[in-house]
Amino acid sequence: MDIKLNKGDKIVVKVGSSILNSDSNQLDMKRLEIITSGIVKLKSMGFDIVLVSSGAIACGMQKLGLSERPASIFDSATTAAVGQTALMFDYEQLFRKNNLLTAQILLTSDGLEDRKRYLNARNILLHLLQRGNIVPIVNENDAVVTDEIRFGDNDMLSAQVAALIDARLLIILSDVDGLYDASGNVMQRIENIDSCISALAGNTTKKTTVGGMITKIEAAKIAVNAGIPMVIANGLNIDILEQIIKSQTVCTWFLPKKDRISGKKRWIAFSCKDCGKIIVDEGAKQALQDKGRSLLAIGILGVMGDFSFGDLVIICDAQHNEIARGLVNYSSVEINKIKQTKTAEIKNILGYKSYDEVVHRDNLAILR
Repeated sequence: MDIKLNKGDKIVVKVGSSILNSDSNQLDMKRLEIITSGIVKLKSMGFDIVLVSSGAIACGMQKLGLSERPASIFDSATTAAVGQTALMFDYEQLFRKNNLLTAQILLTSDGLEDRKRYLNARNILLHLLQRGNIVPIVNENDAVVTDEIRFGDNDMLSAQVAALIDARLLIILSDVDGLYDASGNVMQRIENIDSCISALAGNTTKKTTVGGMITKIEAAKIAVNAGIPMVIANGLNIDILEQIIKSQTVCTWFLPKKDRISGKKRWIAFSCKDCGKIIVDEGAKQALQDKGRSLLAIGILGVMGDFSFGDLVIICDAQHNEIARGLVNYSSVEINKIKQTKTAEIKNILGYKSYDEVVHRDNLAILR
């Protein structure tokens, strides 16, 4: 694949429960050892690795004698809390054999929605990587998460982490070779994630996992929009990580179309919680997407939701397709009053004009 990686590049590796668990829903230490050995190999090649690992709930199920994944969020939290210690202990033991330390990072989505906490999480991860001999291991904080703030799946979390640390590559290891087309062949190169690609994804029916291919496609959308290539590959294959780096295995590559976006705009696009929507006309859509302009009141058709100055909004075209996200300079009430008016008329309508732009281009992330 035409992705050039260099020593010092950051790679996020996500390992799913389907890789770590045996057919009897027990943690498979042999598989865990294979994964850790692969990460050690990438470290020896000069790459900085962040591991996003599922498996805490599966480990908890094993320790608690459960045969099915808990249905309620509280039972899931309890099971995860029990299993997380066992999972981290096993990782610690395996990495220590190769003179590597581990660091546990537990995240929730609301922790990344706050800009200061987002930057703190980024700085901590980068500082850990700078030490050279530490493998940060990230998981969703299932013990305290609620339905309103959960990432929903570690596929999505891994994409968020890749964007957070400005990774050069995201690798998602599953129990399949990649995304299959309608004929059963692995699609090895995807440059545009359209409705046809999304339709190929199926959900999972496994008792210890969530998400399936659907969440991997959603994770790919985040990664490629952040300018980060993503790979789906079979983690059951020996030496899979080295094979991916050397382009020696069959897998699915999702390739970004555009340049990498800035850290602030990655936060706006992928970590900040949306509060409402702004609907724009075709002229505004073209100005945003093709000309890199700010969003002005003249191009706004309407608003949805209740939001205030500084909130994040989703910007949609007239067909309600999401085209961008940004931080607004006016509230939803104010925008309703000034929509489809020229900038010079704002002061006459509101009695003041705080900004010329409803969303300045510096606070705007375009999604394609």
